[in-house]
Amino acid sequence: MRRIRLLTYNIAHARGLGLHQTLRSRMKIRSQLLRIAHLIQRLDADIVALQEIDENSRWNGSFDHLAYLRDHTGLPHAVHGVNNRRESALFHFNYGNAVLSRHPISHHENLPFGRSLLGEKGVLFAEVETPAGLLPVVNVHMHHRSRKSRLTQAAHLMEFLTKKRTVRGNDWHTGPIVCGDLNNPSHAPDATAMLLGYFEQFDNYLLVPKGTTGLPLHTFPSFWPARALDYVYLPSKCTRVEVTVVRSYLSDHRPVLVEFYV
Repeated sequence: MRRIRLLTYNIAHARGLGLHQTLRSRMKIRSQLLRIAHLIQRLDADIVALQEIDENSRWNGSFDHLAYLRDHTGLPHAVHGVNNRRESALFHFNYGNAVLSRHPISHHENLPFGRSLLGEKGVLFAEVETPAGLLPVVNVHMHHRSRKSRLTQAAHLMEFLTKKRTVRGNDWHTGPIVCGDLNNPSHAPDATAMLLGYFEQFDNYLLVPKGTTGLPLHTFPSFWPARALDYVYLPSKCTRVEVTVVRSYLSDHRPVLVEFYV
């Protein structure tokens, strides 16, 4: 049995609790990313799924945030899934999801849900070569306003994973480990419930974080959490699960840390 510590975290473009990243200087953005890197180190995460992370955007410093985090966390393997890309004289931004890992990432694919130039969400799929075996990690960010859009996005994700399971499933040590910012409550008839029903066709999946009452734990906003937006789906091969919603104010979301053995 191997221990894995997985962290999912919407870092909000490294703006912290500010209104928008354009209001922060390049130096402050770097300082904020350094604090996030120190948090990842302190939590001893092996795999980190990040949402709202910039590859190279003028609105927050014009540098690669993932490369900066890789260099300052000591996690050597990183892949970026850019869902929003716009390059012009006036507007220049590239951002989406990312995965940082202590272990090699042998394969990855990015699936934007649409073609919007700003605000587009998507899925980053990564196969991580851990000492326990090949773990498929799926980093998801869904629409924050429209339930209809989230259900459509969940359907796209299910279709994508069904194809991946057919082609690659025999190589995986576990079923897909899915995490990210789903932007809806888990107990409502929304995307989280739809995805849980899909995963339970194949395995006895666990959806976390949940409190002692069985209701999801709140992760947003970070200063006074009132909504449950950030989740992890774990297949049954992930055992001895411990979950922590980390008290942190480095973003408007609180990170979720899951420790398990495979």
